[in-house]
Amino acid sequence: MIKPKALKKGDTIGLVGPSGVIRSEGGLEKSIQVLEKQGFKVIVGESCGQKYGYLSGTDDIRAADLNQMFQDPSIDGVFCIKGGYGTPRILDKIDYAMIKENPKLFIGYSDITAIHTALNQKCDLITIHGPMAASDMISDFDSFSEESYLKAITSTEPLGILENPKEEPIKTLVSGKTRGQIVGGNLMLIAVTLGTPYEIDTKGKILFLEDIDEYTYSVDRMLTQLRLAGKLHDCAGIVLGSFKNCVPEYEEYSLSLLEIFQDIVAPVQKPTLYNFMAGHCDTKITLPLGVEAELDGEQGTLKVLESALTL
Repeated sequence: MIKPKALKKGDTIGLVGPSGVIRSEGGLEKSIQVLEKQGFKVIVGESCGQKYGYLSGTDDIRAADLNQMFQDPSIDGVFCIKGGYGTPRILDKIDYAMIKENPKLFIGYSDITAIHTALNQKCDLITIHGPMAASDMISDFDSFSEESYLKAITSTEPLGILENPKEEPIKTLVSGKTRGQIVGGNLMLIAVTLGTPYEIDTKGKILFLEDIDEYTYSVDRMLTQLRLAGKLHDCAGIVLGSFKNCVPEYEEYSLSLLEIFQDIVAPVQKPTLYNFMAGHCDTKITLPLGVEAELDGEQGTLKVLESALTL
């Protein structure tokens, strides 16, 4: 895997909107301010200020922005301003050959999962599953989340054991120990790209999954889809992150999330952790994708064994 350069104060961030439109009042201006306060210079892509229905600009604008930020030698890192919906529409418009020749730190989560998977597999590029300015940083960006994020984008050392906040213990669904590259992200985006050229490869990997605002039966359906597609059987281990606001549609006719995990994930008998605080949770772990890690179900730990970034 190709390791992008670690960021440092004074570096230039290319801010892009490859997904949904910014809805918060003054969200773009506040996003620029918070990144500048962190010590970065910011170049804003055209897509960040665009609105095309629920999208942050047309497909051509959003794809061109992403390509341009990787191609521009003055840009040190490419940051997604928010998620939402839209990245699957531009996957076939991204210049993967150019990006592989111009690797840079790329960060985002949620709908950005589709781009993470594409860059990991088509460019052999390590990427960062982590917070976005308009979604997370412009209000209530807590110290735990900020420290995890800053360490992940600046450190050239292995991140080691990724720990939850003390009040939220990581739990074990299936015991055992395994190793593999971390892949994955948002469950919905992984499910909708199955059967396409951007389908996730989980063979021998540690599969991380999270989601938000889905009824529990929908989580069941998507996990079942991954199981039937062989993605759960192929992987070495599973990490279940935050499933925020994933609630029953009808309380009296539902299974709990834990019951769904026990019914669909546990029988695959891969070492599995759950309640790993990464994804749409307010306090979140920043997670490198494409790096070698060790999952220990006995200890309830996920340990990153190799550095994600280089000098």
